[in-house]
Order: sequence, then C-alpha cells, then structure tokens
Amino acid sequence: MSSTKHYLFEQVLVLILGGGDLASGVAYRMRKAGFPVAITELARPTMVRTAISYGAAAIHRAVIVEGIPARQATLEQVPEVLATGAIPVIIDPDGQAIHALRPTVLIDGRVAKVNLGVTISDAPLVVGLGPGFSAGIDCHAVVETNRGHRLGRVFWEGSAEPDTGVPGAVGGKESERVLRAPADGMVWQHKVPGQHVTAGMVVARVGEVPVTAPFDGVLRGLIDEEVIVTKGLKIGDIDPRSQQKNCFTISDKSLAVGGAVVEAVLSADPVRAAIGGGFLTAGDATRIS
Repeated sequence: MSSTKHYLFEQVLVLILGGGDLASGVAYRMRKAGFPVAITELARPTMVRTAISYGAAAIHRAVIVEGIPARQATLEQVPEVLATGAIPVIIDPDGQAIHALRPTVLIDGRVAKVNLGVTISDAPLVVGLGPGFSAGIDCHAVVETNRGHRLGRVFWEGSAEPDTGVPGAVGGKESERVLRAPADGMVWQHKVPGQHVTAGMVVARVGEVPVTAPFDGVLRGLIDEEVIVTKGLKIGDIDPRSQQKNCFTISDKSLAVGGAVVEAVLSADPVRAAIGGGFLTAGDATRIS
C-alpha cells in the first residue's frame, strides 16, 4: 500500500469482522489512530444503528460516519479503496478475507455472544469483543463490552462478563427500549432513525405484524427495510432521552470499546514489531489526512 498520506501505520492492516455499531466504534478509533482498516459484512446485515455503522455500506454501497467514508469493495478492490483513505466493506459471509488479506490484526466485532469460528492463529493479533472468547485460547485479547465498571477493559487472560440478556440502561430504560421482531418475516419501516415517536406509534412492520414504540422517545436505530428476520431478533432501539443528534454519532460505549482495542493493538508485540518497535514524533502526525 502506498498510502502514507492517510495512514501512520500503513504496514499494519486491521480487519474487523462485522460492521455494526460496536465494530464501527472500533473502526473509527483505529482509523483515527492511523491504521488502515477493512470490514467484512453479510450481504443483508441485521445491524440496528444503521446511521452510524460502516457496515451499512454492504447495503447502500457507500456511507460516511463521523467524517470517515466507507465503500463496498471486492477483495481485489481493497488496496484501491484503502488508498483513498476510505474503509473497504467486503461482503464476505464465508470468511475468505482473513486468508486473502492476511491482516496483522483481526478483530471479531460481530458481538454474537459466542465464537463463530475465529481462532488464535488467524492473525498475529486476534481480539474478541465481549463474551464468547477466552484470551490465550481462541484469541489473544478480549475487550469487555458490558456497561459498568469493566467496560472497555482489555483482558490478556480469561473472558469478558457472560451475556446477561438484559441491555444496559439508557435513560432509565433497559429491556423495554429494545424493539424485537414479533414474528418471522421481512421488515418494513414506518419511521426512520432520528424521528421522534410516541408510545403506541407504529414504527415498523414485520410481514403484516406491527411493531410499536413502548414509550415516548427518539428512534435511535431500526434495521433496514426488506431484511428478513426471525421472531425475537433485535430490530430497533428507542432512546427515552430524545436527543436526536445521538442517533447520528458513535455512542460512548462504542468509543470506549474502540479505545480499548487501540490500547490492545499498540501494546501487542506483533504490532510493535511490524511498526519497528517505535512510536511517532509530532512531525509524523502531519501525514494523516
């Protein structure tokens, strides 16, 4: 890659599996820190916070989140997209990108609560987000994603807290703020993220079954139209704080997790070796566009 205009650490490719809101916080932090970043996604991802997810490029071909662009790309187009300073988003349900791109850093940001097949040998540094990973066994480091005192901590041994099944409280609301599919079927939007809603208002349908707002607030996220979902899947999120601007910026939680990944990457021996074991002078920072 001849892209020093955009990257301080151009020799260290970071590949993130998944492009939802948590993974996008990681991508944003890594990109701002000077690393080239690529993301893999499904052809029809089920992310909820589409307005701040780089993975939405899998559907919309190109997005910009907090000033950083992402573009859908094939594996062959990755170097070309990276050279523009954008994040390539590769539709890669079978995991071919890991072997084709051979990243220095692999981050599983799918937050599936279980390991979907990542191994510690997939890259010199493998980082897992949240429960489902054991540091030193199936990855090198685990980052805590559960809200609370340990959020954003990096563990080089052990695991993150187990999945509680209860979303973290936002504005005093927990489980009730999450909209779930009432049936199997295709999603149709009645409202879009950022809109204010009132209790009982229909915000979407799954097939012919309506999904209503449980309380007054702002629609923080809603899964894209025409995505086929299964009953019980999270498809939306209501924020009782009614701060519309929060729908279009990366969350505090995602940025905390992203900062933890930057810590893990910069403190890992394989990455230090790849960048020559040294850190940057103030003059080097002028190379970031």
